[in-house]
Amino acid sequence: MNHPELQQKTFLVLLIAVSLAFFWVLLPFYGAVFWGTVLAILFAPLYRRFAARMPKRRNLAAILTLAIVLFIVILPVTFIATALAQEVTQLYVQVRSGQIDAGALFQQVVGALPPWLGNVLDRFDLLNLESLRQRLSTGATEASQHIAGQVLNIGQNTFQFLISFGIMLYLLFFLLRDGAMLAARIRDAIPLSTHHKRHLFSKFTTVIRATVKGNIAVAGAQGLLGGLMFWFLGIQGALLWGALMTFLSLLPAVGAGLVWAPVALYFLAAGPVWKGVTLILFGVLVIGLVDNLLRPILVGKDTQMPDYVVLISTLGGIAVFGLNGFVIGPAVAALFIAAWDLFSETPEVHPPSD
Repeated sequence: MNHPELQQKTFLVLLIAVSLAFFWVLLPFYGAVFWGTVLAILFAPLYRRFAARMPKRRNLAAILTLAIVLFIVILPVTFIATALAQEVTQLYVQVRSGQIDAGALFQQVVGALPPWLGNVLDRFDLLNLESLRQRLSTGATEASQHIAGQVLNIGQNTFQFLISFGIMLYLLFFLLRDGAMLAARIRDAIPLSTHHKRHLFSKFTTVIRATVKGNIAVAGAQGLLGGLMFWFLGIQGALLWGALMTFLSLLPAVGAGLVWAPVALYFLAAGPVWKGVTLILFGVLVIGLVDNLLRPILVGKDTQMPDYVVLISTLGGIAVFGLNGFVIGPAVAALFIAAWDLFSETPEVHPPSD
């Protein structure tokens, strides 16, 4: 006997099971698959331009697009990562050898504090110099060891990195060439109305492009400006601090200030004061202005999400998915808002009252 409902339910269970199994198989290389997809979305317009000029040579159009991606994205990132690894290793050696003593730097700052502030901090037992110095020295050593260890792990896992890198490029080629066809098949398979699917897919691609291009442009500009200012002021490890500002600048509102503000306060307390004043003015008027001007134009305007939603979703995405979360978090938030907007405007969900 045929049982259509039972067959349908069985097929649905099978579909879910094989889909989960397929995602489980891809999980070890989810970063390569994720960034291959993101880069395909970003550079799809460029591929379409090449394909329009050579309609019968889609493979060549995809290869040309892939070459441009390598030249303007991947090679510069690889060069910066190599230089950064060398600088982190040098910092680790200096901390281990005692050339950099976090406790001594803290004691120097405390000695420059006004007497009234020192009395207040001492009343709350916040100026136990020996204890704090020991903690700072230990913390700096452990942090440098952790960072150096990560750099060493990267070196040890070079083979795995090369495999993931190759998978990303290989996937990117086919997503550029066949991405439109794959997207159409996915849209056809989703059991939603054409209006809903068009709205959700449009929102997804818009947020991906705005988040990656906007956040990376803002973060790169802030990190570059901050690193150059650190280099101009003679602060050791300018490339490292610039990279850290770039990473933190992915967070709206706070961002690079978490790096340059403590350094500026150190100069104001321990001298030279002009460096602290210069860093504060540059941080507020230049680095902060980049965030206030570019981020609303490049990110907020296209995503149409409030800054607080972007901030919270970015933090949550990074906490769950690591660095990839700065894209995944806002994308999930945008789809959440878009889905609820569609739900609220769907007349079938809210039947008219009598």
